[in-house]
Amino acid sequence: MPVFTEYAAASRELRVLPSFAPPLPRLSSPPDRNTDVEKYEVVIVGAGPAGLMLNLLLARYGLSDESLLCVDAKQTTLKSGQADGLQPRTLETLKSLGLADEILAEGCQMWQVAFWNPSIDKNKIIERTSIIPDVAVPARYPHEVTIHQGRIERILETDLHRYSQRGVQRNTKLIDVKIDEEDDAEFPVIATIETDGQQRTVHSKYLVGADGAHSVVRRSMGLKLEGESLDHVWGVVDLVVDTDFPDIRRRCAIHSPAGSVMVIPRERIATGDYLTRLYVQVPGDVKPDGDQQPVNGANTPPVDARARRSQVTEQTIFENAAAAFKPYYIRPKKDGAVDWWAAYQIGQRVTDNFSVKDSQGVNRVFIAGDACHTHSPKAGQGMNVSMMDSYNLAWKLAYSIHGLTPHAASAKADPILDTYHTERHTIAEKLIAFDRDFSSMFSGKIGASEDGVGGLTHEEFLEVFSRGNGFTSGCGIEYPENMAVTRALDGKKNPIAGEDYLSGILRPGRRLLNVRAVRHADGYRRDLQDDFASTGRFRILCLTSSDLLSHQGISAKTLAALGNVISRFPKSVLGQVVIHPRLEKEIMWNDIPSEVKRYSEMSFYSGYELDDVYGVYGVDPAEGVLAIVRPDGYIGIVAGLGDVQRVEAYLQSLIRTV
Repeated sequence: MPVFTEYAAASRELRVLPSFAPPLPRLSSPPDRNTDVEKYEVVIVGAGPAGLMLNLLLARYGLSDESLLCVDAKQTTLKSGQADGLQPRTLETLKSLGLADEILAEGCQMWQVAFWNPSIDKNKIIERTSIIPDVAVPARYPHEVTIHQGRIERILETDLHRYSQRGVQRNTKLIDVKIDEEDDAEFPVIATIETDGQQRTVHSKYLVGADGAHSVVRRSMGLKLEGESLDHVWGVVDLVVDTDFPDIRRRCAIHSPAGSVMVIPRERIATGDYLTRLYVQVPGDVKPDGDQQPVNGANTPPVDARARRSQVTEQTIFENAAAAFKPYYIRPKKDGAVDWWAAYQIGQRVTDNFSVKDSQGVNRVFIAGDACHTHSPKAGQGMNVSMMDSYNLAWKLAYSIHGLTPHAASAKADPILDTYHTERHTIAEKLIAFDRDFSSMFSGKIGASEDGVGGLTHEEFLEVFSRGNGFTSGCGIEYPENMAVTRALDGKKNPIAGEDYLSGILRPGRRLLNVRAVRHADGYRRDLQDDFASTGRFRILCLTSSDLLSHQGISAKTLAALGNVISRFPKSVLGQVVIHPRLEKEIMWNDIPSEVKRYSEMSFYSGYELDDVYGVYGVDPAEGVLAIVRPDGYIGIVAGLGDVQRVEAYLQSLIRTV
């Protein structure tokens, strides 16, 4: 038996941790736990996609079970129905969390949309008029994916348990919430919750309502959803179909003389069959709920929404669908083929405020997802926009709680939290406007109406669908200018050429488009977005100029200066990604500033061997550029290659220096 000496470093346990990304550093003092009062830094109400996403991100960013509580009235994750579609930008986000593989492998990928309209040939009744790409803008995943919402929730919750022993506290409902600063100004949000019939009170610094369209948080805070004066009633069914309709495995918009239907192909299930979802609009409108007010104050005749919905049955949904599909037949494949069906009312509404402040102007209560915006399912936005609300809010909450922002140490209002409403309310309003137009056109009839007056043309409908593709995919989302999005150039030359932002031209307020690049250290042919994982970090993106090999060039001076900038901020909060254009000779490490190897050894790329990175981003290789990418993957600022001062000033406005 051989004899050997074994040595193991004290840090060896770190190698088996569930994540390579450490939590964000904490500069603030942890709250005092020596009290009989149940206190948390953040309480999340609701564990649907928005609540789970926020819970997971905050746990990853470093909030422990002692600081973070998520409650949900349901006993388990969702079992059937509701949302099922993920857009390209959401897929990019899930990939940045390492959670996309199962969804991409087992979900139904929708690459094409088929449009069916009334046929001139009366024997055909309807005919296919076009097939177009489902996603017509550049994206890492140029398709949608449909997969059960409950499965998405399970994926998020499974990952949550890597960071949290408690996870979601289920079977727990919110009774009431209020802001009361007299008792404890640091933990002024007081929530009454009930678990298994037992009520208790919890105090928190912040509370987030992700508790759906009938949000108790929103109502307790006196906020209202405002929008249309009437709601539409819809029938929806998930089933295994028996049909001779040729495009049943494509996403379809069907306008027939008998009405309109949307077809959404879904994933394969345990029986080996494939599900299909049908959306069928039911004639008639209903009044909205009490806290969902019309913006025009119209006096609409009272309609009993519950009675109206009760008139919709599984049979009426199939009857309407069958009529719209003629001359093709469609029916359940066999007994038990219907997985789920529902009738629901929905209108386009948005809340004026996504947050509520205390008397000192500090944001204390936030709402996210359906709690602050409702709309139809036809554009496939609900779950996506809701999760992106949380993606936007999470890093801002974490930075403020951890004392990482310049204002967090002052015990005053932290302006970074104001940007949640500024950015996400803007997106919600655009969503409502688009959904209103798209829903109206989808519900209209193609061709001449019965009185002979020209109706909606297929070309008009197609134009609205295509024009909204950047928005619906999530790839064209653009945040307005605010302290986290700086576009003003202060009289300096714009370092970016072009305005085709959907195609990847760098622009503050838009997400960084994925490109393929070759890593210098090992030749790895890599998706650049993988260097921007969702770990709560800011990244400096430096596209050097063609003078990189000159020690006196602007590239070398910039990289040396950036090293000094990184050292002024809390450790690990800033990362750096460096890309170079085509150069006159092969690069060796001693040809370029030592700061590149120190801060970007495994994030240093050739920008021309695969994709033309400089061309895609609108950067002149002779000039180069600097950009800051926020923790949520959106560009915060761009600057000329030598303008390190501009970049540092932006970072100092958001991150506390040390």
